[in-house]
Amino acid sequence: MGALVTGAGRGLGARIAALLAERGHVVHVTDVDPEAAAAVAERIGGGAFASALDVRDAEACDAAAAETVERTGSLDVWVNNAGVLITGPAWEQTPEQRRLMVEVNTLGVVNGTVSAIGAMRAQGRGHVVNVASLAGLVAVPGEGVYAGSKHAVLGFSLSTAADLRLAGLGGRGGIEISCVCPDGIWTPMLHDKLDDPGAALSFSGTLLSPDRVAEAVADVLDRPRPVTAVPRWRGVEARVVDAFPRLGQHGLALGVRLGRRTQRRLRRRGGPTSSC
Repeated sequence: MGALVTGAGRGLGARIAALLAERGHVVHVTDVDPEAAAAVAERIGGGAFASALDVRDAEACDAAAAETVERTGSLDVWVNNAGVLITGPAWEQTPEQRRLMVEVNTLGVVNGTVSAIGAMRAQGRGHVVNVASLAGLVAVPGEGVYAGSKHAVLGFSLSTAADLRLAGLGGRGGIEISCVCPDGIWTPMLHDKLDDPGAALSFSGTLLSPDRVAEAVADVLDRPRPVTAVPRWRGVEARVVDAFPRLGQHGLALGVRLGRRTQRRLRRRGGPTSSC
């Protein structure tokens, strides 16, 4: 069984790659940093192999899918994990920063999903897991462009899943698309954000461990669901806020205070000392 993970050279992507290897998959570990990807592949074993992949390049994604099939015999799971977070109001970011987030976080997921479907159609089955964010469900101060890119991931994923069903390709036994939407995760993406006054790292006041989010990925692989929030109660909260956006805007100040309290606590500790 072949699987591919993008952005798997460190952090959550590396943990998801290890999870898939533990579940018996031969994992294609991809990352823009080929050395980091190779180190993860060597560490997780199980026949894992690595290659450089910039998810902004659609042809490169097609080639990665083809290589996975060639080397493993199938492409059963593709996890779109690669992402970029640059905090601050949109008007304070450079055009290059805004473009980078949209191209990696949104276009990268589109490219990866389309490439995966191309390979999976030939075998009539497969599962695409898109790692989005709670920022894809609700407004997040200081992360406007990032949140917009993640909202787009959800819209694209749900619409494409519907298209697969209408084409007779989706659903149980066919090609599935699941989105996992975690709250803030303590990964290298956030390590340099502790001193950033514009970053509300987690509205719940805690940060998730990569292991906790990897468990959610394992759950959707066993029981596919269109959208899974981590933790679940944050997803319910986000949907309530979405239903009453004006009320939600008034409540954002509390969320920002919780996020900044998390930053202060982590600065004192030098990072989380246990899984959240």
